[in-house]
Amino acid sequence: MSTLNFYISNTDEQYIRFTKTFLGMVNNNDVGDTLQTIYKSFIKSIIRDYVIGSAVAVLGVGSVFIFAALQVPSDEAMILFGILLISIVIMVAAELFAMYRHIRPIRDLFQQSRPSQDTLRSVYFQTHRLPILAIKRIFGPHFFGLSVPATSMLIIGIQQEFLSLPISYLLLAAIGAPLVACMHAFIEFFLTSESIRPLAIHIRQQSINLYGVDLSLDGRVLVSVQRKFQLSAFLIGTFPLILFSLGGYIRQDVLAATVDYWSWVTVILLVGMAFSTLGAWVLSREIQHPIRSINKAMASVQNGDLDVRTADIYSDEFSKLVAGFNHMVSGLKARETMNNQLIQSYFATLAAALDARDPYTAGHSERVAHYSFEIGKLAGLSLEELDRLKKTALLHDIGKIGVRDTVLLKDGRLTDEEFEQIKQHPVLGENILKEIQPPESMAHLLPGVRSHHERFDGGGYPDGLVGKHIPLTGRIIAIADAFDAMTSDRPYRKGMAVEKALHILEEGRGTQWDPRLTTAFIQNFDQIKLEVERENVELFLKT
Repeated sequence: MSTLNFYISNTDEQYIRFTKTFLGMVNNNDVGDTLQTIYKSFIKSIIRDYVIGSAVAVLGVGSVFIFAALQVPSDEAMILFGILLISIVIMVAAELFAMYRHIRPIRDLFQQSRPSQDTLRSVYFQTHRLPILAIKRIFGPHFFGLSVPATSMLIIGIQQEFLSLPISYLLLAAIGAPLVACMHAFIEFFLTSESIRPLAIHIRQQSINLYGVDLSLDGRVLVSVQRKFQLSAFLIGTFPLILFSLGGYIRQDVLAATVDYWSWVTVILLVGMAFSTLGAWVLSREIQHPIRSINKAMASVQNGDLDVRTADIYSDEFSKLVAGFNHMVSGLKARETMNNQLIQSYFATLAAALDARDPYTAGHSERVAHYSFEIGKLAGLSLEELDRLKKTALLHDIGKIGVRDTVLLKDGRLTDEEFEQIKQHPVLGENILKEIQPPESMAHLLPGVRSHHERFDGGGYPDGLVGKHIPLTGRIIAIADAFDAMTSDRPYRKGMAVEKALHILEEGRGTQWDPRLTTAFIQNFDQIKLEVERENVELFLKT
C-alpha cells in the first residue's frame, strides 16, 4: 500500500494539470482564492480516487490473469502493446468527456460570485450523485471504451494471423475484464463518497450564508445502506471464489508446466485476501463516519452545548438519522430557551413584586442587576457566571418581603430595633430561596443574596465576613446596590449626584467595598452607564 501511495503522490499533480487543461476546470479570473482551494482539493481527490481504484483493480486481477499468462513472441507483444495503447487513449477520451459532464455543474457553481438558491440545490444533489455516476462511468466509458476497441482489434489480429493467441485467452479476458471493472467501481464508489463530503459541506454553508437556507436531500435515499451492504458483501464474498476458479483454469490449461501449484495458489489467495481486507476497510469507513459524527455531536449535547449540529451530507438512511438528530437538538434548544425565558421572567416578576411594595424603590432590583452585570464583565466572569450574578442581583432584596411595612416603608429615621429588623433581610432572603424546589436550582444564588451587605473590612452583616471571604457575587452586588441607593430618590431625600456617589465609593474602597471592583466600576462608569441605558431601552421596547 505504501508503494501505491508513493506512486500516487508523485503522479497526482501531473494528472491534475492534464485534466484541468483538458476540462478547463479552473478559471483564475472568475474564482476567488478560497474557492479555488476548495475546488482544487476536490479535483485532486476524485483523480486520486480514480488512480487508486484503477491501480488496485489492475494490480489485483490484471497482473495475475493477463501478464502472468501471456507467453507470446516479441513482435506480437509489440502489436498487443499497440492495441492496448490505442484502447487506453479511446477509454481516456471517453471517460474524460463523461467526467466533464458530471462535474460541469460543480465547476460552473464555483465560477459564480452569487449563485441562485436553485443552482445551489441542484449542484448539491449532483454532488451526492457523483459516487453513483462514478460507477456508471466505470461500467460505461471506462469499461466499454477499453474492452470494445481492444477485443475488436484482437479478433481482427487473430483472423488476419497477426496474432497467434488462442481463443481461450479472449474468453479469459471476457471474464477478467468485468471482474476488474467491478473491483474498480467498488473501490471508487466509497472513495468518492468520502471525497465529496468537504464539497457538500461548502455548498451547504454557502446556501446558509447567502440565503439562510440549509440544504438537504429532503429524505431522498440515493443508495440505501441495505443495497450497499448487499452488493459489497456479494462482491467481497464471491471475488475470491471467482479468482480461484480462474486461477485453476490458468493453472490447468496455461501454466501447468511452468508454475508450481502451491506458488500459484499462494498468489491467488493473497490477492483475494488483500481485496477482501480492502473492501471491508472502505465499507467500514463508510459506516463509521456518520456514526462518529453523531457520537461527537451527542457528546457535545451531553456537555450542555445545544448549538451543535451534525452536517447532513449523506445520501443514504444516515441522512434521515442526522436530520432527526438535528431536529431533536433544535427542539431541546427551543425548550431550553423557553425555560430560560420563563425563569428570567420568574425572577423579574419576584423583583417587580418586591419593588412594588415601595413605589420609591421601583426598578431598584433591575438597575442593581444591570450594574452588577457590567461589574461582573469587568471582573472577567464567564457568561454562565454573569447569568447567575444577574439572577442573584434581581433577588438580592427578596428577604424584604418578610419585613413589616411599618418598618420597610417608614419615611423617617429608623430606630435601632427597626434597623435590626432590616438587617435580617439577607438571611430571610436566603431562607425564602431555600424553599424553592429543586434546591439545586437556587443553590448558586444563596451566597450573593446573604452577603450583599457585608463590608470588606468585616463591619457588615449578617456574618461580618472580611475581604475575599465575602463571596464574589456579594462584593459585586454591594457596589451596585450602594450606588443605586445613593443616586435614587427617597421620600425623605433626593438622590445625590452621580459624581458625589462615585466619590463616596472611592473613599470607601478597601473599607466598605472591594477596592479592585470599586476602582473598575469608577474608571469605567461612563461605559457602564451607556450599557445600562441601552439595556433599559431594549427592555422597554420588549414590553
